[in-house]
Amino acid sequence: MRSLVVLTGAAIGTFLVSPAPPVSAAPLTTVAAPLAGVSGAAVSRALAQAPTSAVARTPGIPLKVRSAASATSTRVGTVENGTPLTVDCQVTGQMVEGTVRTTNRWDRLTSGGFVSDAYVARPAEPPVCGAAPAGPAAPREAGAFISSGVGHARRAQATYGVPASVSLGQAILESGWGASELARVEHNLFGIKCFGWAGPIATGCAKYRTSECAGTRCYPTSATFRSYRSESDSYDDHGRFLRVNERYAGSFGATGNPDEFARRIAKAGYATDPRYADKVITLMKRYNLYQYDL
Repeated sequence: MRSLVVLTGAAIGTFLVSPAPPVSAAPLTTVAAPLAGVSGAAVSRALAQAPTSAVARTPGIPLKVRSAASATSTRVGTVENGTPLTVDCQVTGQMVEGTVRTTNRWDRLTSGGFVSDAYVARPAEPPVCGAAPAGPAAPREAGAFISSGVGHARRAQATYGVPASVSLGQAILESGWGASELARVEHNLFGIKCFGWAGPIATGCAKYRTSECAGTRCYPTSATFRSYRSESDSYDDHGRFLRVNERYAGSFGATGNPDEFARRIAKAGYATDPRYADKVITLMKRYNLYQYDL
């Protein structure tokens, strides 16, 4: 299990706030272009990562190698229990309850074919196939972080109605300016949990240590969070998450008032911190994130 450097949420996770990085002297005037998908260069970088060493764990029976990420796809081979495996990357497929874990992740082998990660023991989690590489551990400079998210936030606003200023403010707070391990490795900027499945945009789920609050008392715990191919997908899933969950329906009566929108999603249970909305609004005002709303 990994530990979070910074994380929040409540219906989604709780949060620990990192100090803000320095802001560049020049005002932020450029708007990042929307990222339609992961670029070929990003895919090449991800696939260039060193393969992950693993071992098949199927006592008494061979592990079936499939042509795709499903137990019903064509069997292209088998490997015996205890056989070393070299995993190129992971994809999302059929949920399987195995001897090591229950997961919808399937491992693509460097030798070809897929095996369910439910039967694979490994020291580290392989990268998601086609995912952007992990980001730097240090918080990003404020102007750069905001600029990189503006296009994604505005596209999500056009699609789902969440004010871009709120999305950007939450991304800053939830990810600690992109420095949390959840943000760097899973590209999850909003602390959205899996709640039993990854949804249509995320690539899978990963377990992390986090903290939750009950009133004024906060305590450590762990939860399963969504993984994404890119931060662009994280922004899209955040917008969709708020739009399709009935508990947040009342928030969309305040799309023209970002501060009120932030208060309503907090009141609906987005975070357990009673000061969550105030913290998001403070960031929106400090960095004038309202200028990016459509």
